[in-house]
Amino acid sequence: MAQVAVVGGGPIGLMLACEVALHDVPVVVLERLPDIEHHPKAEGITGRAIDILDRRGLMIGVDGAPARPTDEERARIALGERRPDSLQPKAFPGARHFATMFVLRPESPDLLVPQQVLEQDLARRAAQLGVEVRRGHTVTGFTQDADAVHLDVDGPDGPYRMTAGWLAGCDGGRSTIRKLAGIAFPGTDGITTGYRAFAEIDDPGFHLPGWFRKDNGLLVYEEGPPRFITLEFIGPPASRDAPITREEFQAALRRLSGTDVTVTKIHKINRFTDNERQAETYRSGRVLLAGDAAHVQSQWSGPGLRLGLGDAVNLGWKLAAVARGQCEESLLDTYTSERHPVGAQTLEIQRASIALMRPGPHVDALRRLFTHLLMDEHTNRRLTAVVDDLHIEYDMGDPSLTGPLVGRYCPDLRLKTADGPVRLAELQRTGRPLLLDLADDPGLRAVAEPWSGRVDVVSAGCADAPADALLIRPDGFVAWSTPAGAASLTDALARWFGPPARAA
Repeated sequence: MAQVAVVGGGPIGLMLACEVALHDVPVVVLERLPDIEHHPKAEGITGRAIDILDRRGLMIGVDGAPARPTDEERARIALGERRPDSLQPKAFPGARHFATMFVLRPESPDLLVPQQVLEQDLARRAAQLGVEVRRGHTVTGFTQDADAVHLDVDGPDGPYRMTAGWLAGCDGGRSTIRKLAGIAFPGTDGITTGYRAFAEIDDPGFHLPGWFRKDNGLLVYEEGPPRFITLEFIGPPASRDAPITREEFQAALRRLSGTDVTVTKIHKINRFTDNERQAETYRSGRVLLAGDAAHVQSQWSGPGLRLGLGDAVNLGWKLAAVARGQCEESLLDTYTSERHPVGAQTLEIQRASIALMRPGPHVDALRRLFTHLLMDEHTNRRLTAVVDDLHIEYDMGDPSLTGPLVGRYCPDLRLKTADGPVRLAELQRTGRPLLLDLADDPGLRAVAEPWSGRVDVVSAGCADAPADALLIRPDGFVAWSTPAGAASLTDALARWFGPPARAA
């Protein structure tokens, strides 16, 4: 019996499976598609998602940092030349947009890497960790009891039944797992229809390249190879699943450009809208939701991938600890309490973004005011942090804990250990909790010793040490720090990582 079954083999499902497998918990991934989808999806990794992948050694350069583009590549990126089949992550310098206003100043460059490449990287990592990925296997039903979840699966060789201790639904916005679990999915319907396409046209000079807000929507045109995004405020598409014809996309392109441009060939295309929905809870018994199965949102500023990866690293170590019997099931309740508010705020941001893209003089005035306000550095940084998920703060369950980092994501500290210099991100590659002793305190190390099988303890020097000691969860968030004392450290270790081994 698999201890964890993950339904959905996209980037979130694979990331969650890898997080669980890092703790030697058997995982099976069930994916209905026989291969990775190749229609246009996310084309970059932004904000906190870059840090998350870095701390697992994924999608980074050989020096442990995002690859920097050459001057020639920088110029090509500025013109919109982003090849969909690129296999190397590229850093996108400068500002990013909010509601198509290029005003945000991110802390680090975005990685221009298609979602399919990330999926391939995660699939390789899953194989290395011993995750069993079954492609072409569709879950048609399940039941759960006090001890397990029993799944009905249609596989290439016919239907079968399997049992798992826990079930994670990472199967997208129209999640079968969410529906079968009876979890409500309230939200707002879409008001737009959009297309994202790599296509060829008869007149490459039909329109200036770039991002253009029109009287009837939005047109994005990037040269070499031609990439298009169209968005019209005409309500949601009648069908998200109907085949997209050349004529359908061409008509949208003509309406927005005001030309008679002809689409001669479509290489890749998808249709989208801006519905914003969120599951009422991310857990129902032994069933949990992550990624788009837990929340769907419009595509602007790339929140879906970033938000889903945050779900995966928050849930993975908790699910593994419960599956191994190290922690009580109540630990899983912190997944919803921590991640649900983050998802809710993301949906609010996306609704605001769509509102600011509407045509009309009233929104024109609001955009001018908004742009003026974001010229203030402090305001810009605050919005950028919210958009990039850099502002997140979790309740660590002990109001007596103090310190600037408690409940927040720990920055990538540069450390000096007995083995030489190392980044904090490199110490977190194992996915294990970390007690970072920055003041060479044998007393704190003694307190953590009963958890030595679960928590790594590292003594190091740090020129910019934010505290004398930090207890960092596998997802990178600080659960405890000095000046709190040994008693509160014991409480934090037990709260997040279970009772000490000798008391188990």
